[in-house]
Amino acid sequence: MSTAHPGAPDVIRSAYAQLAVTDLGAARWFWADMLGFHVQYEDESAGVLCLRGSDELTHHSLVLRHGAQPALDHIAYRVRTPEDVDKAEKFFSELGRPVKRLRKGEGTPGVGDAVRVIDPLGFPVEFFHDIARAERLIQRYDLRHGAEVARLDHFNICTPDIPAAYAHYTSLGFGCSETIEGDEHELYAAWMYRKQTVHDVAFTCGPGPRLHHLGIATHESHQILRAADLFGAVRKEHHIERGPGRHGVSNAFYLYLRDPDGHRVEIYTSDYYTGDPDHETYRWNVYDDRRRDFWGNAVIESWYKEATPVLGLDGALQPVTDGLLDESAVQVGADGLG
Repeated sequence: MSTAHPGAPDVIRSAYAQLAVTDLGAARWFWADMLGFHVQYEDESAGVLCLRGSDELTHHSLVLRHGAQPALDHIAYRVRTPEDVDKAEKFFSELGRPVKRLRKGEGTPGVGDAVRVIDPLGFPVEFFHDIARAERLIQRYDLRHGAEVARLDHFNICTPDIPAAYAHYTSLGFGCSETIEGDEHELYAAWMYRKQTVHDVAFTCGPGPRLHHLGIATHESHQILRAADLFGAVRKEHHIERGPGRHGVSNAFYLYLRDPDGHRVEIYTSDYYTGDPDHETYRWNVYDDRRRDFWGNAVIESWYKEATPVLGLDGALQPVTDGLLDESAVQVGADGLG
């Protein structure tokens, strides 16, 4: 049974992210040439590039725009009906949050009427329904290259108060697939979903609001290994931050990379179905060293400490608050970083 607030918009899934990058050409090399995103739309004069994975039928799942400094411009969720856009505007207005209505043509290319808000966690979030359709590329194997990315899977965000993040997303009707908890059930991290996979959004406890990473799905583990080989082959192995490995949480096979501006991306496959109505949250103990890597491999310090700043609706950087808990300080197994 959903615990969504009755006035909340009906969110379908995580839909796209828009990043500010300082060099659009370098970003295009990383995301399109190396990872395999398809270029859907480009406006050189406006400094905008819209990309999508091979499985996606919408206009984009990633937007890169030129900016003075690397940052998250916004994350976006698709809602079920046009009326849900109106509900999002009312819902966040009643919470006293900053809200900006965007008519078709005023916001991101391809997106219809939308509402952008600063949510209670300090993140810039867009809610939209209408978006331009794109050519079906699912069986255009001749166009695939790099990691052969299929679709955007999730956002991972750094926030200082995980229980507050959990409560907010519960009010939006999200379920919870897995958590990392202390012995007294202190909440260190949570994975929450609307589509029927492990997550659309996950929370990493730490200074925030900041974007930890974008999770991009590919179909098979060998595509992740190929991505690592490609970066090594062109002597750009420094873009690889962590992995390949197998997560305990989510069971996913993963590789973390950093783009030329330091934005983190996870190439991701092999999670599981969460659509049964009696699906139960799986709770990991923070002292289990398999939680972040099922094989017990170390989690490097940059993965815990570094993340992308986020912008407000006015384009200024959002202030950052220190986290209430620090998972990296828990000395356990291979990754005792305290």
